[in-house]
Amino acid sequence: MRIFLIGLVLCLLGLPVLLLGAAYLAVSDRPALTRETTFTPADVQRAEAILSKHDPRRIKAGARRTLQLSQSEADLALSYLAGRYGKTSTRLSLQSGLILFASTTPLPMHAPDRYLNVEAVLRGSETLLVFESLRVGRLPVPAWLANMALKVTVARLRKRAGFALVVNTIKEISVSGDQLSITYDWQRDTVDNIRSAALPPADQARFQVYQTHLAENVAAIKTPASVTITLSELMMPLFRLAAERSISGDPAGENRAALVVLAFYVNGKGLDAIVPAAREWPRPAPRKVLLAGRDDFSKHFAISAAIAGNAGAALADVIGLYKEVRDSRGGSGFSFNDIAADRAGTRLGELAVGNRESALKIQRLITAGVSDKDFMPPFADLPEFMPEPEFKRRYGGIGAPAYNAMMEDIERRIAALPVLR
Repeated sequence: MRIFLIGLVLCLLGLPVLLLGAAYLAVSDRPALTRETTFTPADVQRAEAILSKHDPRRIKAGARRTLQLSQSEADLALSYLAGRYGKTSTRLSLQSGLILFASTTPLPMHAPDRYLNVEAVLRGSETLLVFESLRVGRLPVPAWLANMALKVTVARLRKRAGFALVVNTIKEISVSGDQLSITYDWQRDTVDNIRSAALPPADQARFQVYQTHLAENVAAIKTPASVTITLSELMMPLFRLAAERSISGDPAGENRAALVVLAFYVNGKGLDAIVPAAREWPRPAPRKVLLAGRDDFSKHFAISAAIAGNAGAALADVIGLYKEVRDSRGGSGFSFNDIAADRAGTRLGELAVGNRESALKIQRLITAGVSDKDFMPPFADLPEFMPEPEFKRRYGGIGAPAYNAMMEDIERRIAALPVLR
């Protein structure tokens, strides 16, 4: 008995030491990965093709479908999501039926210059994924222990509606060559359930507030519905409301919601595309919205601002660029003035959510009174409507010196606007 008690005491005394030792080995003083997600127009084109193929409007309820991603596509998607929602750098590769994963996450501010570096090898299974190996910093974690922890974590997350929906929809994950395959079952209400779960209730509540406010302001306009309104006319009351709500709230979150509601309205879309409950909200009467006298500018500006405010400037830029490349191949042609509207909107989105000081400053500037010239740089001399052969002849294509010079000129024009400086 005495020996047992001595052993128990030693174990209890040694446990904290073991835990401290494990923490020391798990945490690193330098990041193993410092990647930034880089998009190209080709990435957006491929994403558009994937979304078109898996358009829920074309899938019958109960159908089983398989989404296939190349290694580069899976790596890019994961890198974007991890950076967007977790401030984490990731790398994913596929090899011999396995998923090789690495990540670096900076620890909170109370642990500056400390990072959690993870390396893992996983394979698909009936439970979606299983660890073959796991290393956290310099600490190797036995596969059985990693899988036990994963099982417990998944069981807990199943109680959350959004995660349970994903797990119940996805039936299998497998790797073959350089292809990642995700097999899923599609149900009639899957889209609405995903949309409802994807946005936190607080964000949905914000959207409703701004949607209602926009509907009231549009209804208060006494001119005939055929008469256009300007983008700045819509922005001022929305950002005035954002400023009022920011006194006891999050200014970046308020600005983000205002930009989303504005973008959907300007582009003639209903918010129910992302929030199913919005079908029951007040809906603003349709109006043609102009920026610098053109409705295409207002669309470019508003959607770029919303994307930059919610998903980052890089994605907003490349989506705008992709549209111009697509237009040059059979649409209206490549237009540098559309690019100027895109970049101006992206800049507003960046400033509106950059940090608390920047978000409050944007609110003050817009509510003090603005006009379209505060948002759209001079554009009359910018080339537009260029078919692809002409665009390449004059500017050499995307990334060529002449093209880069034109983009630098556009950036200078935007930087000269006080609101977007």
